[in-house]
Amino acid sequence: MLDLIFWMAIAIVCYTFLGYGMVLYALVKLKKWLSPDEAGQNQDFFPPVSLVIPCFNEADIIPAKAENSLSLDYPADKLEIIFITDGSTDNFREVLDEFPQVKCMHDNRRGGKTAAENRAMAAIKTPFVIFTDANTLLNPEAIGNMVRHFKSEKVGCVSGEKRVLMEASEEASAAGEGMYWKYESFLKRLDSELHSAVGAAGELVAFRSSLYETLPEDTILDDFMQSMLIAAKGYKIVYEPQAYALESASASIKDELKRKIRISAGGWQSMKRLLSKIRPFNQGMLFFQYFSHRVLRWTITPFLLILIFFLNISLWSAGLLYQLLMVAQLLFYFAAALGYLLENKKIKVKILFVPFYFCLMNYAVIAGLFRFLQGSQKSTWEKARRRTSQSRS
Repeated sequence: MLDLIFWMAIAIVCYTFLGYGMVLYALVKLKKWLSPDEAGQNQDFFPPVSLVIPCFNEADIIPAKAENSLSLDYPADKLEIIFITDGSTDNFREVLDEFPQVKCMHDNRRGGKTAAENRAMAAIKTPFVIFTDANTLLNPEAIGNMVRHFKSEKVGCVSGEKRVLMEASEEASAAGEGMYWKYESFLKRLDSELHSAVGAAGELVAFRSSLYETLPEDTILDDFMQSMLIAAKGYKIVYEPQAYALESASASIKDELKRKIRISAGGWQSMKRLLSKIRPFNQGMLFFQYFSHRVLRWTITPFLLILIFFLNISLWSAGLLYQLLMVAQLLFYFAAALGYLLENKKIKVKILFVPFYFCLMNYAVIAGLFRFLQGSQKSTWEKARRRTSQSRS
Protein backbone atom coordinates (compact mmCIF):
# COMPACT_ATOMS: atom_id res chain seq x y z
CA MET A 1 0.00 0.00 0.00
CA LEU A 2 2.83 2.43 0.82
CA ASP A 3 4.46 1.98 -2.55
CA LEU A 4 1.11 2.48 -4.33
CA ILE A 5 0.53 5.78 -2.49
CA PHE A 6 4.15 6.74 -3.19
CA TRP A 7 3.86 6.26 -6.95
CA MET A 8 0.44 7.90 -7.12
CA ALA A 9 1.84 10.95 -5.34
CA ILE A 10 4.79 11.10 -7.73
CA ALA A 11 2.43 10.82 -10.70
CA ILE A 12 0.29 13.74 -9.47
CA VAL A 13 3.33 15.94 -8.82
CA CYS A 14 4.86 15.14 -12.22
CA TYR A 15 1.54 15.80 -13.96
CA THR A 16 1.08 19.12 -12.16
CA PHE A 17 4.44 20.61 -13.07
CA LEU A 18 5.35 18.85 -16.34
CA GLY A 19 2.70 16.43 -17.51
CA TYR A 20 -0.08 18.96 -17.92
CA GLY A 21 2.10 21.06 -20.20
CA MET A 22 2.84 18.00 -22.33
CA VAL A 23 -0.83 16.98 -22.50
CA LEU A 24 -1.82 20.54 -23.30
CA TYR A 25 0.74 20.77 -26.09
CA ALA A 26 -0.53 17.52 -27.63
CA LEU A 27 -4.18 18.59 -27.43
CA VAL A 28 -3.43 21.94 -29.09
CA LYS A 29 -1.56 20.17 -31.89
CA LEU A 30 -4.49 17.77 -32.33
CA LYS A 31 -6.99 20.63 -32.39
CA LYS A 32 -5.02 22.46 -35.08
CA TRP A 33 -4.80 19.28 -37.13
CA LEU A 34 -8.53 18.52 -36.86
CA SER A 35 -9.81 22.08 -37.28
CA PRO A 36 -9.02 24.68 -39.94
CA ASP A 37 -7.11 27.77 -38.87
CA GLU A 38 -9.28 30.44 -37.35
CA ALA A 39 -9.51 33.75 -39.17
CA GLY A 40 -7.17 36.44 -37.89
CA GLN A 41 -8.48 39.19 -35.67
CA ASN A 42 -9.53 42.49 -37.22
CA GLN A 43 -6.59 44.88 -37.03
CA ASP A 44 -8.85 47.89 -37.73
CA PHE A 45 -11.00 47.49 -34.63
CA PHE A 46 -10.52 50.61 -32.47
CA PRO A 47 -13.42 50.91 -30.00
CA PRO A 48 -13.42 53.37 -27.07
CA VAL A 49 -11.31 52.00 -24.22
CA SER A 50 -10.60 53.05 -20.64
CA LEU A 51 -7.12 52.37 -19.27
CA VAL A 52 -7.38 52.27 -15.47
CA ILE A 53 -4.26 52.43 -13.29
CA PRO A 54 -4.83 51.82 -9.55
CA CYS A 55 -2.00 53.15 -7.37
CA PHE A 56 -1.33 53.83 -3.73
CA ASN A 57 1.38 56.31 -2.66
CA GLU A 58 3.27 55.87 -5.91
CA ALA A 59 3.89 59.46 -6.93
CA ASP A 60 7.51 58.56 -7.62
CA ILE A 61 6.59 56.23 -10.50
CA ILE A 62 3.46 57.99 -11.78
CA PRO A 63 5.38 60.19 -14.26
CA ALA A 64 6.94 57.19 -16.02
CA LYS A 65 3.59 55.39 -16.10
CA ALA A 66 1.73 58.46 -17.38
CA GLU A 67 4.29 59.07 -20.13
CA ASN A 68 4.18 55.42 -21.14
CA SER A 69 0.36 55.42 -21.22
CA LEU A 70 0.21 58.59 -23.31
CA SER A 71 2.70 57.16 -25.80
CA LEU A 72 0.66 54.01 -26.55
CA ASP A 73 -0.14 53.41 -30.21
CA TYR A 74 -3.92 53.81 -30.04
CA PRO A 75 -6.20 56.65 -31.26
CA ALA A 76 -6.02 59.31 -28.56
CA ASP A 77 -9.69 60.20 -28.93
CA LYS A 78 -10.63 56.57 -28.22
CA LEU A 79 -8.40 56.08 -25.16
CA GLU A 80 -9.37 57.35 -21.71
CA ILE A 81 -6.55 57.14 -19.14
CA ILE A 82 -7.57 57.10 -15.46
CA PHE A 83 -5.36 56.98 -12.37
CA ILE A 84 -7.27 55.92 -9.27
CA THR A 85 -5.37 56.94 -6.14
CA ASP A 86 -7.70 55.98 -3.29
CA GLY A 87 -6.09 56.33 0.13
CA SER A 88 -2.89 57.91 -1.20
CA THR A 89 -1.30 60.52 1.03
CA ASP A 90 1.74 61.51 -1.06
CA ASN A 91 2.00 64.33 -3.63
CA PHE A 92 0.17 62.46 -6.38
CA ARG A 93 -2.03 65.48 -7.17
CA GLU A 94 0.91 67.73 -7.98
CA VAL A 95 2.47 65.00 -10.11
CA LEU A 96 -0.71 64.26 -12.06
CA ASP A 97 -1.33 67.97 -12.65
CA GLU A 98 1.63 67.81 -15.03
CA PHE A 99 -0.40 65.44 -17.23
CA PRO A 100 -3.70 67.19 -18.04
CA GLN A 101 -4.53 64.48 -20.63
CA VAL A 102 -5.14 61.92 -17.88
CA LYS A 103 -7.94 61.78 -15.33
CA CYS A 104 -7.62 61.19 -11.60
CA MET A 105 -10.16 59.54 -9.33
CA HIS A 106 -9.51 59.82 -5.62
CA ASP A 107 -11.18 58.89 -2.38
CA ASN A 108 -9.54 59.44 0.99
CA ARG A 109 -10.58 55.98 2.16
CA ARG A 110 -8.09 53.20 1.50
CA GLY A 111 -10.30 50.25 0.69
CA GLY A 112 -7.77 48.27 -1.33
CA LYS A 113 -7.34 47.60 -5.02
CA THR A 114 -10.63 45.73 -5.45
CA ALA A 115 -12.62 48.55 -3.85
CA ALA A 116 -10.85 51.09 -6.06
CA GLU A 117 -11.59 49.10 -9.21
CA ASN A 118 -15.24 48.67 -8.23
CA ARG A 119 -15.51 52.43 -7.77
CA ALA A 120 -13.79 53.14 -11.07
CA MET A 121 -16.11 50.79 -12.98
CA ALA A 122 -19.16 52.68 -11.70
CA ALA A 123 -17.92 55.75 -13.61
CA ILE A 124 -16.66 54.08 -16.78
CA LYS A 125 -18.82 54.38 -19.91
CA THR A 126 -16.59 52.71 -22.51
CA PRO A 127 -17.47 49.17 -23.68
CA PHE A 128 -14.01 47.86 -22.76
CA VAL A 129 -11.74 48.52 -19.80
CA ILE A 130 -8.08 47.66 -19.30
CA PHE A 131 -6.45 47.48 -15.88
CA THR A 132 -2.69 47.78 -15.50
CA ASP A 133 -0.37 48.17 -12.52
CA ALA A 134 1.39 51.47 -11.91
CA ASN A 135 4.81 49.81 -11.70
CA THR A 136 4.70 48.33 -15.20
CA LEU A 137 5.44 49.70 -18.66
CA LEU A 138 3.39 48.57 -21.66
CA ASN A 139 4.60 47.96 -25.20
CA PRO A 140 3.25 50.55 -27.71
CA GLU A 141 0.89 48.08 -29.46
CA ALA A 142 -0.54 46.64 -26.24
CA ILE A 143 -4.00 48.25 -26.36
CA GLY A 144 -4.67 47.46 -30.00
CA ASN A 145 -3.41 43.90 -29.69
CA MET A 146 -5.75 43.27 -26.77
CA VAL A 147 -9.00 44.88 -27.89
CA ARG A 148 -8.91 43.32 -31.38
CA HIS A 149 -9.91 40.03 -29.77
CA PHE A 150 -13.19 41.56 -28.60
CA LYS A 151 -14.31 41.58 -32.21
CA SER A 152 -15.48 38.07 -31.35
CA GLU A 153 -18.55 38.05 -29.12
CA LYS A 154 -17.23 34.87 -27.47
CA VAL A 155 -14.35 36.75 -25.86
CA GLY A 156 -15.04 38.32 -22.48
CA CYS A 157 -11.52 38.90 -21.20
CA VAL A 158 -8.04 39.33 -22.66
CA SER A 159 -4.93 38.79 -20.59
CA GLY A 160 -1.67 40.41 -21.52
CA GLU A 161 1.70 38.90 -20.75
CA LYS A 162 3.78 39.71 -17.71
CA ARG A 163 7.49 40.02 -18.49
CA VAL A 164 10.04 40.25 -15.72
CA LEU A 165 13.05 42.49 -16.32
CA MET A 166 16.06 40.44 -15.35
CA GLU A 167 19.75 41.12 -15.57
CA ALA A 168 22.23 38.27 -15.96
CA SER A 169 23.87 39.27 -12.69
CA GLU A 170 20.71 39.22 -10.60
CA GLU A 171 20.17 36.64 -7.90
CA ALA A 172 17.80 33.74 -7.46
CA SER A 173 14.72 35.83 -6.63
CA ALA A 174 15.00 37.59 -9.98
CA ALA A 175 16.15 34.65 -12.10
CA GLY A 176 13.65 32.28 -10.53
CA GLU A 177 10.77 34.71 -11.01
CA GLY A 178 11.78 35.27 -14.63
CA MET A 179 11.99 31.55 -15.43
CA TYR A 180 8.69 30.89 -13.67
CA TRP A 181 6.88 33.50 -15.74
CA LYS A 182 8.36 32.20 -18.98
CA TYR A 183 6.95 28.75 -18.25
CA GLU A 184 3.65 30.24 -17.08
CA SER A 185 3.38 32.24 -20.30
CA PHE A 186 3.94 29.05 -22.30
CA LEU A 187 1.11 27.30 -20.44
CA LYS A 188 -1.22 30.29 -20.74
CA ARG A 189 -0.68 30.49 -24.48
CA LEU A 190 -1.52 26.80 -24.88
CA ASP A 191 -4.55 27.09 -22.56
CA SER A 192 -5.86 29.96 -24.67
CA GLU A 193 -5.30 28.09 -27.93
CA LEU A 194 -7.06 24.98 -26.63
CA HIS A 195 -10.13 26.62 -25.09
CA SER A 196 -9.56 29.47 -22.63
CA ALA A 197 -6.75 30.85 -20.52
CA VAL A 198 -7.17 30.06 -16.83
CA GLY A 199 -7.29 33.45 -15.20
CA ALA A 200 -5.53 36.71 -15.99
CA ALA A 201 -2.65 38.64 -14.48
CA GLY A 202 -3.46 42.05 -13.01
CA GLU A 203 -0.36 43.62 -14.55
CA LEU A 204 -2.35 43.89 -17.80
CA VAL A 205 -5.91 42.62 -18.31
CA ALA A 206 -8.89 43.75 -20.38
CA PHE A 207 -12.62 43.09 -19.78
CA ARG A 208 -15.91 43.74 -21.48
CA SER A 209 -17.32 46.40 -19.20
CA SER A 210 -20.77 44.82 -19.35
CA LEU A 211 -19.43 41.58 -17.85
CA TYR A 212 -17.57 43.14 -14.92
CA GLU A 213 -18.88 41.97 -11.55
CA THR A 214 -18.59 43.99 -8.36
CA LEU A 215 -16.33 41.91 -6.14
CA PRO A 216 -16.23 41.81 -2.33
CA GLU A 217 -13.65 44.32 -1.09
CA ASP A 218 -11.71 41.60 0.71
CA THR A 219 -10.92 39.86 -2.59
CA ILE A 220 -7.17 39.22 -2.73
CA LEU A 221 -6.74 38.14 -6.37
CA ASP A 222 -9.20 40.49 -8.03
CA ASP A 223 -7.77 39.94 -11.52
CA PHE A 224 -7.98 36.15 -11.29
CA MET A 225 -11.47 36.15 -9.75
CA GLN A 226 -12.90 38.64 -12.24
CA SER A 227 -11.55 36.75 -15.25
CA MET A 228 -12.69 33.35 -13.98
CA LEU A 229 -16.18 34.62 -13.20
CA ILE A 230 -16.38 35.76 -16.81
CA ALA A 231 -15.13 32.37 -18.02
CA ALA A 232 -17.71 30.66 -15.80
CA LYS A 233 -20.42 32.46 -17.79
CA GLY A 234 -19.19 30.77 -20.96
CA TYR A 235 -16.95 33.50 -22.34
CA LYS A 236 -13.37 32.92 -23.41
CA ILE A 237 -10.26 34.36 -21.80
CA VAL A 238 -7.72 35.05 -24.55
CA TYR A 239 -4.03 35.20 -23.79
CA GLU A 240 -2.24 37.83 -25.92
CA PRO A 241 1.58 37.68 -25.65
CA GLN A 242 1.96 40.64 -28.02
CA ALA A 243 0.50 42.87 -25.33
CA TYR A 244 2.90 42.83 -22.43
CA ALA A 245 3.69 44.61 -19.18
CA LEU A 246 7.32 44.96 -18.16
CA GLU A 247 7.95 44.73 -14.43
CA SER A 248 11.13 44.63 -12.41
CA ALA A 249 11.80 41.52 -10.34
CA SER A 250 11.36 41.45 -6.58
CA ALA A 251 14.15 43.21 -4.71
CA SER A 252 14.97 40.21 -2.54
CA ILE A 253 13.95 36.70 -1.61
CA LYS A 254 12.04 38.12 1.36
CA ASP A 255 10.00 40.38 -0.92
CA GLU A 256 9.36 37.61 -3.42
CA LEU A 257 8.25 35.21 -0.69
CA LYS A 258 5.89 37.83 0.74
CA ARG A 259 4.36 38.28 -2.71
CA LYS A 260 4.04 34.53 -3.27
CA ILE A 261 2.38 33.92 0.09
CA ARG A 262 -0.16 36.65 -0.65
CA ILE A 263 -0.91 35.10 -4.04
CA SER A 264 -1.25 31.66 -2.46
CA ALA A 265 -3.65 32.93 0.20
CA GLY A 266 -5.62 34.53 -2.61
CA GLY A 267 -5.57 31.24 -4.48
CA TRP A 268 -7.19 29.42 -1.59
CA GLN A 269 -9.78 32.19 -1.27
CA SER A 270 -10.51 32.10 -5.01
CA MET A 271 -10.93 28.33 -5.10
CA LYS A 272 -13.47 28.50 -2.29
CA ARG A 273 -15.48 31.21 -4.03
CA LEU A 274 -15.33 29.49 -7.43
CA LEU A 275 -16.37 26.11 -6.05
CA SER A 276 -19.97 26.48 -7.19
CA LYS A 277 -19.12 28.39 -10.38
CA ILE A 278 -16.90 25.99 -12.34
CA ARG A 279 -18.01 22.36 -12.41
CA PRO A 280 -16.98 19.38 -14.56
CA PHE A 281 -20.47 18.54 -15.80
CA ASN A 282 -21.42 21.88 -17.35
CA GLN A 283 -17.98 23.21 -18.29
CA GLY A 284 -15.84 20.15 -18.83
CA MET A 285 -12.93 21.67 -20.72
CA LEU A 286 -12.64 24.77 -18.54
CA PHE A 287 -12.80 22.60 -15.40
CA PHE A 288 -10.06 20.32 -16.76
CA GLN A 289 -7.80 23.31 -17.44
CA TYR A 290 -8.62 25.04 -14.14
CA PHE A 291 -8.10 21.87 -12.09
CA SER A 292 -4.87 20.91 -13.86
CA HIS A 293 -3.28 24.35 -14.08
CA ARG A 294 -4.40 25.94 -10.81
CA VAL A 295 -6.16 23.69 -8.31
CA LEU A 296 -3.53 20.95 -8.14
CA ARG A 297 -0.71 23.46 -7.83
CA TRP A 298 -2.55 25.51 -5.20
CA THR A 299 -3.77 22.62 -3.04
CA ILE A 300 -2.33 19.13 -2.60
CA THR A 301 0.93 19.18 -4.59
CA PRO A 302 3.12 20.90 -1.94
CA PHE A 303 1.84 18.46 0.68
CA LEU A 304 2.47 15.52 -1.65
CA LEU A 305 6.11 16.58 -1.94
CA ILE A 306 6.45 16.21 1.82
CA LEU A 307 4.58 12.90 1.76
CA ILE A 308 6.82 11.55 -1.03
CA PHE A 309 9.94 12.39 0.96
CA PHE A 310 8.86 10.55 4.12
CA LEU A 311 7.36 7.61 2.24
CA ASN A 312 10.65 7.26 0.38
CA ILE A 313 12.44 6.96 3.73
CA SER A 314 10.04 4.18 4.73
CA LEU A 315 10.61 2.41 1.40
CA TRP A 316 14.40 2.64 1.49
CA SER A 317 14.80 -1.10 1.93
CA ALA A 318 12.32 -1.92 -0.87
CA GLY A 319 14.99 -1.88 -3.58
CA LEU A 320 17.59 0.04 -5.55
CA LEU A 321 15.03 2.20 -7.38
CA TYR A 322 13.70 3.63 -4.12
CA GLN A 323 17.22 4.25 -2.88
CA LEU A 324 18.12 6.13 -6.08
CA LEU A 325 14.96 8.23 -5.78
CA MET A 326 15.82 9.04 -2.16
CA VAL A 327 19.29 10.15 -3.16
CA ALA A 328 17.82 12.25 -6.00
CA GLN A 329 15.46 13.97 -3.57
CA LEU A 330 18.24 14.66 -1.09
CA LEU A 331 20.42 16.15 -3.83
CA PHE A 332 17.52 18.31 -5.08
CA TYR A 333 16.71 19.73 -1.65
CA PHE A 334 20.39 20.14 -0.85
CA ALA A 335 20.74 22.17 -4.06
CA ALA A 336 17.74 24.29 -3.00
CA ALA A 337 19.22 24.89 0.45
CA LEU A 338 22.59 25.71 -1.04
CA GLY A 339 20.90 28.13 -3.43
CA TYR A 340 19.29 29.86 -0.44
CA LEU A 341 22.57 30.14 1.43
CA LEU A 342 24.50 31.41 -1.58
CA GLU A 343 21.72 33.85 -2.38
CA ASN A 344 22.04 35.40 1.06
CA LYS A 345 25.78 35.74 0.51
CA LYS A 346 25.16 37.34 -2.92
CA ILE A 347 26.88 34.45 -4.72
CA LYS A 348 25.15 33.69 -8.02
CA VAL A 349 25.00 30.03 -9.13
CA LYS A 350 22.31 29.81 -11.79
CA ILE A 351 21.99 26.02 -11.76
CA LEU A 352 20.60 26.33 -8.21
CA PHE A 353 17.87 28.84 -9.16
CA VAL A 354 15.35 26.19 -10.28
CA PRO A 355 15.30 23.96 -7.15
CA PHE A 356 15.47 27.02 -4.90
CA TYR A 357 12.54 28.82 -6.52
CA PHE A 358 10.55 25.58 -6.81
CA CYS A 359 10.81 25.04 -3.06
CA LEU A 360 10.01 28.69 -2.35
CA MET A 361 6.82 28.46 -4.43
CA ASN A 362 5.59 25.32 -2.71
CA TYR A 363 6.39 26.63 0.76
CA ALA A 364 4.37 29.75 -0.11
CA VAL A 365 1.31 27.60 -0.88
CA ILE A 366 1.41 26.04 2.59
CA ALA A 367 2.04 29.38 4.29
CA GLY A 368 -0.75 30.91 2.20
CA LEU A 369 -3.17 28.22 3.44
CA PHE A 370 -2.50 29.21 7.06
CA ARG A 371 -2.95 32.89 6.17
CA PHE A 372 -6.27 32.05 4.52
CA LEU A 373 -7.52 29.90 7.40
CA GLN A 374 -6.56 32.58 9.92
CA GLY A 375 -8.06 35.34 7.81
CA SER A 376 -4.86 37.31 8.26
CA GLN A 377 -4.19 38.12 4.59
CA LYS A 378 -5.79 41.49 3.85
CA SER A 379 -6.65 42.83 0.42
CA THR A 380 -4.64 45.93 1.31
CA TRP A 381 -1.03 45.08 1.91
CA GLU A 382 2.48 46.38 2.25
CA LYS A 383 4.01 46.68 -1.20
CA ALA A 384 6.86 44.37 -2.09
CA ARG A 385 10.02 46.21 -3.09
CA ARG A 386 11.18 45.93 -6.70
CA ARG A 387 14.68 46.12 -8.13
CA THR A 388 14.28 49.61 -9.51
CA SER A 389 12.84 52.65 -7.77
CA GLN A 390 9.43 51.29 -8.70
CA SER A 391 7.21 49.63 -6.13
CA ARG A 392 4.27 47.36 -6.42
CA SER A 393 0.71 48.67 -6.19
